[in-house]
Amino acid sequence: MSLGNISINCPWEDNSPEPLLDICGKYVIAHPETFCVLHQLSGLWFLRPGTALPTELCERLISLWQDIDPEALDDRFINIFRDLANTRLKRVTLRNSSVSDDGLGVLLSHNLIELDISNCSKLSERTLDNINKYGDSLLTLVIGKTKDILPSSVSAGTQLESSTGKDGSPVSEVRKREYILRTPNLRKLVVRELIQPKDDGYFVLLLQPLTKLTHLDLSGCFFLHDIKYLLPMKNLVSINLHCAQRIQDTIPVLSEIKTLKFLDVSQANQTYGMFECPDTTLANLVSSLPNLTSLDISGTNLSGDGTFDEYRDSDDEHHSDVEADLCDIPGLRCRINNPLEFLGLYNTLHDACHRSHIPARVITGDANEEQILAAMEAYLDRPDVLVKALNELFHIFRFETCHDQKRALNLILLAMLRHRREKHIQISGSASLFYIAKTEDKNSLSVRARQKMIGVLLDAMETHLDDSTMMRNGCLTLCQFRIPQDVLFEYRRLVQLLLRLIKGRDDGDDFVRRIAIYLLNSLACQVDGEQKELVGDLGAIETMLKLISDRLQDDMHDDMLEIAWSAMWNVTDETPINCLRFLNGEGMTYFQKCLKAFPDKPELLRNMMGLLGNVAEVKELRHRLMTPELLTTFADLLDSNSDGIEVSYNAAGVLSHIASGGPEAWTIDRPTRAEVLERMVAAIERWDLASKRNINYRSFEPILRLLEVYHTPQCQHWAAWALANLTRVYPDKYCSLVEEEGGIQLLQALLASPTPYSRIKILAQIVIVQCQHYKEDGSLEHMDLDSNS
Repeated sequence: MSLGNISINCPWEDNSPEPLLDICGKYVIAHPETFCVLHQLSGLWFLRPGTALPTELCERLISLWQDIDPEALDDRFINIFRDLANTRLKRVTLRNSSVSDDGLGVLLSHNLIELDISNCSKLSERTLDNINKYGDSLLTLVIGKTKDILPSSVSAGTQLESSTGKDGSPVSEVRKREYILRTPNLRKLVVRELIQPKDDGYFVLLLQPLTKLTHLDLSGCFFLHDIKYLLPMKNLVSINLHCAQRIQDTIPVLSEIKTLKFLDVSQANQTYGMFECPDTTLANLVSSLPNLTSLDISGTNLSGDGTFDEYRDSDDEHHSDVEADLCDIPGLRCRINNPLEFLGLYNTLHDACHRSHIPARVITGDANEEQILAAMEAYLDRPDVLVKALNELFHIFRFETCHDQKRALNLILLAMLRHRREKHIQISGSASLFYIAKTEDKNSLSVRARQKMIGVLLDAMETHLDDSTMMRNGCLTLCQFRIPQDVLFEYRRLVQLLLRLIKGRDDGDDFVRRIAIYLLNSLACQVDGEQKELVGDLGAIETMLKLISDRLQDDMHDDMLEIAWSAMWNVTDETPINCLRFLNGEGMTYFQKCLKAFPDKPELLRNMMGLLGNVAEVKELRHRLMTPELLTTFADLLDSNSDGIEVSYNAAGVLSHIASGGPEAWTIDRPTRAEVLERMVAAIERWDLASKRNINYRSFEPILRLLEVYHTPQCQHWAAWALANLTRVYPDKYCSLVEEEGGIQLLQALLASPTPYSRIKILAQIVIVQCQHYKEDGSLEHMDLDSNS
């Protein structure tokens, strides 16, 4: 274990695009039919005839699977590598994948030199046979916690359950062949938390044949017994015995392995890391290992209690008090002039990491930011330790200042990616991501860094959907990004997740639902019709109507009710299919019920009428608004002063679109068309042309269409007033939009026509003049504006 062995993928880069190889690789993974053929009966993919993939591409495809969704990687895709003539593999990582014995057999047939099968739950003892069959080429084998591939015992007196039966049990077979792993050239072996074998000879049989080993990791393994079986390994430079049972018994033998450079004897639980004479034990160990550069004694008492009485009273008179004071860890005095490159002191007894004079260049601990980040980097494969370090880092973000934010972000993301199912790691990591996304320096985040953060958050939220804290952290962090710009690359996925949160929370946590609705509303605003249609396809309209129904049933008016209507207003904007969904979902019934139950809520009225304005813009749906009750309601709302002019303005917009169908489309007797149009004109004339607005138009096309309704000038009146108001109050946004969409030509045609009455032409002229002035001066600052003209 050393920092030099850890590869950190840094997403905090400049805004250069993702490598083309990765973009193409992700696409073909999602669409394997582009280069594969699916066998209908087996469901396996086969490489398309005539296709050949080089080693770099084959290995990158598997690596990309690991990044995207390791659990989704299974035999169906792995089967493409069955074609040994046209695919090549040398290094394969399958961590957390769903590959089975058969799939791994396909990969091993490539004579791999490196293989990582950590946490592969579908592998069994059959895999051991495959490894041994192709083991000659293996240089690195990471079994990790996938311990089911190894026999539970090698004792002749123990019968092991196996599909091979009693006569040919793996136990007798292993004893007969005198090895567990037939990997004669293996340099690195990682086996973690192997606690089953209780017989003395198990680890002898496992390790003794592996004479070329240089790196050995037995973290969390039990029943190691006397480890003298390591002594014949003359090339060992790294031994990791983190949380190994009875670590105290291993020290004498470890002291004899003079080739060691990296040694880890740390413990997660201090109870198991207690040594009788810690200072002497550490001093003897370190002085016995002349090549040692990296040592981890975290969770033990080997660092001593920080006093030096024993040493000062010893007969070693050659060390002065001054020199002793330069080392606050008694057992490391011999390294004062030759500091270790790495020293693990995380969770040591007596808080050794807080001492001043420690002979090491990199130290893990919790004394400061540097130690915490070093701990995260060193312990990425130790979730129990990692979550503690993440919590310490969160406190720095919350109460202090993180000075190396780039490094912190990289480590948080890597921790969350590697331990997706560890809830506490996801919660703690997401809490720190909130502060990174919230910081004033967040603009320094590259596009790829933002995307990585968002992707990791979505992974965490999808995995721990039932945990309220995770949902809160995720939603609050997402709110810190630019919505929708930063999330467009995962638009569908985020919408699906938010809808699940809105309709699936039965724990009484309305806070999460409230943020989810807020985010969904933001996602539906400022996007094109394609995305709005997608939101509708995924069930947003039905979900909002259900929420509204629940609020009506409880006679409850709150911000969630208002945002639900706002979200539907946004998602129906120029999206006829969503307008139809609203009507088919009894939306008009809910409109009338809300109007009756909460008549004095201006924000609610504005949102509802804005939505109905979108419905009225769809010619094919207007007839469904043509009822005496609805038309009377719309006409009455013309006189509303609620929310400034917004409710009245939207009511006039709805009636203008309905009236644009001509007299023949007005199929009711009461109220009469003439009566409603007269009331509409009276309302328009009451509005102040300089009124500030609470509305957002992406396009003026529906309004511009009304300028051509010469058979009903009142429709032109509303449209001309809308354009005059918006180009006056928000010239930067709307003057250019009028020109871009051909509005000036339509207004000029209106001025040339004898049909519109004079007030309409005055408003049309105002729009043309304002747009012209803005085009010439870039503002309306120096125009003589009269709010009543």
